[in-house]
Amino acid sequence: MVYFLGIDISTTATKTLLINAAGEVMADALFDYSYDVPQPLWSEQDPGLWWNATVKGVRKVLKTSGIDPIDIQGIGLTGQMHGLVLLGESGEVLRPSILWNDQRTGSQCDEIRSRLGRERLIQITGNDALTGFTAPKILWVQQNESKTWSLVRQVLLPKDYVRYKLTGTFAVDRAGGAGTILFDIRKRTWSPEMLSALEIPAEYLPETYEGTQVTGLISAEAAEVLGLPAGIPVVGGGG
Repeated sequence: MVYFLGIDISTTATKTLLINAAGEVMADALFDYSYDVPQPLWSEQDPGLWWNATVKGVRKVLKTSGIDPIDIQGIGLTGQMHGLVLLGESGEVLRPSILWNDQRTGSQCDEIRSRLGRERLIQITGNDALTGFTAPKILWVQQNESKTWSLVRQVLLPKDYVRYKLTGTFAVDRAGGAGTILFDIRKRTWSPEMLSALEIPAEYLPETYEGTQVTGLISAEAAEVLGLPAGIPVVGGGG
């Protein structure tokens, strides 16, 4: 038999789905969590919540279905978009994730338009600067938490933090990349012009993939925690 896992890292819960090759649902699981509002208009979340819910979800669908985990041939990811996850030198989370529904970055959106010009911004990214997107959040951290920014070595989106925990690789699907407004939608890669304007080192951003491409394999460390065999492919997925 052949099976696949889908994992949806959303804002208030992580949902895990086990299907067979015909698309029939064999088992599902949902583990919920909350987000924090430390100040008016702010919305933050501990990335550890996503990983813990992923581990519980995978273990639950394996137990409920009774399948042999060796028959799982692939894992796809989806989830909340635009959130900012900042990692340090050793892959440690440096601060709570700033979520898509956080509204603190109005002045940073204005500044991005000023630096690029609104027309040029939309020409490159396909979007105006809005508070939900990732780039204004990065600018906010640069301007308000400079010590944290000095420690940053990797910028990820929420589901791609879970991808990192699954595989040890830094990757993002191109739909997710486009939602950061750091992405050149015509060249389908990160925009050097955007990165230069916002003073973001290119090496801080993950490699981009199409949603159907394999982005990494389940690591031995993750396999042990999840109850899966190592080496299962994880594809790009999408938001």
